Amino acid sequence: MVTTTGKERHKVDEHRARPSRRLIGTGFLILGIALAVMAARSRFVIVTVTGESMAPTFRRGDRVIVRRVRPSVLRPGQVVVFQRQGPGGHWGTAPLSTRAAARQPWYIKRIAAVAADPVPDLVAATVGESFVPEGKLVVLGDSDQSSDSRSWGFVPADRVLGIVVRRLRPRQ
Repeated sequence: MVTTTGKERHKVDEHRARPSRRLIGTGFLILGIALAVMAARSRFVIVTVTGESMAPTFRRGDRVIVRRVRPSVLRPGQVVVFQRQGPGGHWGTAPLSTRAAARQPWYIKRIAAVAADPVPDLVAATVGESFVPEGKLVVLGDSDQSSDSRSWGFVPADRVLGIVVRRLRPRQ
């Protein structure tokens, strides 16, 4: 029979508690990583370019990382991905989930003007206005053959999925 003193018992109890503290710490680490991944997935979307309207900047098959943003942060010069018009030129509702966003067809264009900016000469005849209205954008493709605001006028800013932050992998 072995007897232990109070000090020895305390050391034994402390030793037994260590694995559970490590386990709790590991659990919090895993939880933190999972939350960070979920936050990134809701903020970033990968979109595949399907046309040549942004050539030579982006070409068919390029995959781009798009960061979701509020319309208030959009500026001329940014390349954006936005919802395509539906039948009859109607703008539907933008998908909220990342999974739905990845499956939807999108346009990719460069912002030429935002609300209160003068309408670029290339688009003026199409829209018949001198300044971009509140909540609207003028977008142009980098290619001269692009279908863009020269064809369909203003784009609602709230239909923008986000701004392109980079090409996912370089072209071969």
